[in-house]
Order: sequence, then C-alpha cells, then structure tokens
Amino acid sequence: MTQKVRVRFAPSPTGPLHIGGVRTALFNYLFAKKHGGDFILRIEDTDQNRFVEGAEQYIVEALHWCGIPFDEGPASPTSKGNTLGKHGPYRQSERKHLYKKFAEDLIEKGKAYYAFDTAEKLDFHRKDHEAKGKTFIYNWHNRLKLDNSLSLMPEEVKKRLESGEDYVIRFLTPPDEKLQLKDIIRGDIEIDTNILDDKVLFKSDGMPTYHLANIVDDHLMEISHVIRGEEWLPSLALHQQLYDAFGWEAPQFAHLPLIMKPVGKGKLSKRDGEKGGFPVFPLSWNESVGYREAGYFPEAVVNFLALLGWNPGTEQELFSLVELVESFSLERVNKSGARFDPDKTKWYNQQYMHQKSDAVLAESYLGFLSEKNIEAPSMEYVEQVVSLIKDRATFVSDFWELSDYFFVAPADYNEKAVKKQWKDDTGQIMRALLDVLDTIKDFSSENVETVVKAWIAEKELSFGKVMPPLRLVLVGDMKGPHIFDIIALIGKEESLERINKAITELAKT
Repeated sequence: MTQKVRVRFAPSPTGPLHIGGVRTALFNYLFAKKHGGDFILRIEDTDQNRFVEGAEQYIVEALHWCGIPFDEGPASPTSKGNTLGKHGPYRQSERKHLYKKFAEDLIEKGKAYYAFDTAEKLDFHRKDHEAKGKTFIYNWHNRLKLDNSLSLMPEEVKKRLESGEDYVIRFLTPPDEKLQLKDIIRGDIEIDTNILDDKVLFKSDGMPTYHLANIVDDHLMEISHVIRGEEWLPSLALHQQLYDAFGWEAPQFAHLPLIMKPVGKGKLSKRDGEKGGFPVFPLSWNESVGYREAGYFPEAVVNFLALLGWNPGTEQELFSLVELVESFSLERVNKSGARFDPDKTKWYNQQYMHQKSDAVLAESYLGFLSEKNIEAPSMEYVEQVVSLIKDRATFVSDFWELSDYFFVAPADYNEKAVKKQWKDDTGQIMRALLDVLDTIKDFSSENVETVVKAWIAEKELSFGKVMPPLRLVLVGDMKGPHIFDIIALIGKEESLERINKAITELAKT
C-alpha cells in the first residue's frame, strides 16, 4: 500500500451505538493500526430531524471505553472544531458550506441536474405505478417526463432557481452501462445501471444527502479504505459513480457481514436483547442496559466482537488488542452474517475474569460491598476472598452471591440441606468439633485441615457426617470453595461463633 492508510468510522448521532456499529469501528481501528494508519471519527449529522441530544457524546465515550480511541475527530459535543488532525471539522453539520459547490460542479459537468418535482407529485407517480403493479423509479426511463432541468428550457430553470422555488439536485445515472465494482470482502460485483435510480444529492435547504456528503468528506479527508456495514452495499454503485464523475480516485471498499440474531435469521436488534436478556449497546441508554453496566470487561467485548465475522485462521479465541492488530486482515472477514451467541459473550467475560489480578477485582468488588453497607476487614481480606471465588464467577456482580458468608454470618440455613445433612447426632458431633477447633493455635487452612481430618479418623467418623454439616453451619448452604480455606479466612473466633449458633438454631428443627 503506497498511500497512507486512513479509515473512518462515520456514525449518525441518532441514538445509542449498536454493537454492530462498535464492531465496524473496531475493524476500522484494527486495519488502521495494522498498517500504521489513522483511525478517524466523523459525525454524520446532516439529517437534523433525526438528531438526538447526547448521542454524539455516547459514541465518543463508547469508543474510549472499548479502548479504541480515534486519532482524528470532533471535540466535545458542545464545542466547535476538531480535536486532532488537519481535516476538520469532523461534524458534517459544520461542513455544510462545502457541499453545494461540489453539487454544482456535477451539474456543470453534466453529471447531475436540478429537479423541481413536489413531494405530492412524486407520491402521485408512486401510487399510480403501484396501482399498475409497477415500482416507480426516478431514472433514465422517465426523467424527461418529469419536472427537472433536463425536461425544462434553460430560461425556465434559471427563473425557478432565482425565484427560490424548492429543488433537489439529482445524480444523472447513465443508462446501458455495466459497472464493474470491487469489494475486498465480496470480490468483483457487476451492476446494470438501468436498474439504478437518480439519487438525490443536495436539497434546496442547503443540506446534502448522505451520499454526496459521504463522498466529498471521504475525498477531502484522504480516506484510503471505506470499511462499513453490509447495509451500505446497495450504495456502492452510486458512490463509485460519484468518484468517477468528480474524476477522483475511489478508496477501496469492504462491506462487513451483518451480526445476526441468536436464532440465526435476521439482523440483531434491540428487541432481541430485551427478549433474551442481554445487551446490544456498549453503554446503557435510557432503560437499555449496556455491556459496561452489565459488568462486562471492555477487553472481553472487543474480543468477542472481533470474532463476529472475522476468522483468524487458527483455533485461538482469546486475543489482546495488540494481538488482534497483528492478526487482523480484511481478507479473512466472512461474507455471510455472524450469529450472535449471548452465552459465548459470557464465556469471554469469564476468561478475562480469570486473567484479572485479585487486587483489580477486589477494587471493583469494594464498590458492590459499599452499596450493601458492608465494611470489609481490609483490602487484603477482600483480595483473599476474590482469589477463592473468582473462578466460579462470570461478572464481579456475581461475587456477593458467591461470597456473602465471608462478610456476614448466615441468618438462616438452606432447608433442603438441613433435611439432608442435619441428623440426630450432628449437633453432638459439631460440639465435639468445636472443642477440637478451640485448641488449634495455627489456624491456617492446611493446619486446620490436618487436625480435623486426624480427629475424624481417630473418632472413626465418616467425612459425610462431619464435612457437609460443617459447611452448612459456616456458610448457610452447600456452596463455596474449600471449607478449610473458608475457616482460615473468617478466623477462629467467627468460625466457633457460627458453629455454636447453628447448633442452637438447628436443634429446634
């Protein structure tokens, strides 16, 4: 690649960023960094009717949370200008003064024309065609019969423009041509221009449509590769024609496959997340919970998104961002849609949970404990608890259910476990065990285990008569890590107190 790689992620601020959009941003980022290039964020806000307050800030925050920041892009949503780079501003609404000139250039070159058709007239034509079982397309076969600068005399066109009559500028799609298009992922594509319509490029309110603004901005920002979702594939023919009409070299195109529903049919939607109980947005938006708030690690989200539609060609499933950059190539992106698997996303989070240090996880867990008004004995204590339970957790929010007994003595006992484990002689055995534990000075896990097991052997008791009931009285249930690790961590005094309490409480059952 002789030209410097410059790619862009160009979302519209119309609401929260779908994870499909995050994946598009990620693939752009990986491709740019793989080739020593630039990753640009451009906000495509030409459609002010669909603009949603806070959406731009959401997009920026989501990219930063995922760890895929842009090299060039807009400053804070309330400010003008750009943060980095010489190609700003990076909001299309701040670039609208540029587009009219380019639209008029196309008219001068005979590649576009003014159209004065009213919305009512176009609606009439659509309904008339529908009644005849046809589809209305504004193009070569009817453009000379409609109200535009191709069918009107030049003097009439000038008069209408000067009077301020509403108009649009349409692209003049040439008939009877076979467009030869190239896509890095999908290969060669041939399109018959006779089936294409004359798309609107510019409106009399001074705003361009997506198609014109997109092409002009990509050219002015020196974009080398356009990597975007499959839904833009139908626009490829027009975009290539626009580059040709301007006499510009087109970037290389790559259209990413859709992220499909868990059932495999149809594009993943917000409703799928609501029905399935999983996020589809990186961050929360209104009442929709995001991956961040659901407790996912950003590295896990990036990892599972990277493998939705991209195949590394190996059995490797866990990739750091550095490894993704090194391994990524557009040639290994699949053409077909990638089925979204909510269980697999949890698996990824669990793998990253295992990789986190106890100190980092304990820091996060302290926040949950604080919300429950639990004061931990020390940070070291929390780290020790985390080390014992994290392998069983998927999220930090799982920690409390797995470890509540480390912080609070059980208030009651699992009824099924009591019926199964608490026999007529269990209270007597626990009293005898109390005396044994009370004499132990070295209350480390290993030593307590050695002493208790020796006592069980000496008394010729079965482990089933001692160990399950011991877990029940200390934990309140039959859950938790190695029982002697629990005993050592909560300490001698607390262990004896819990056993005593249980003997009294369970004697009533």
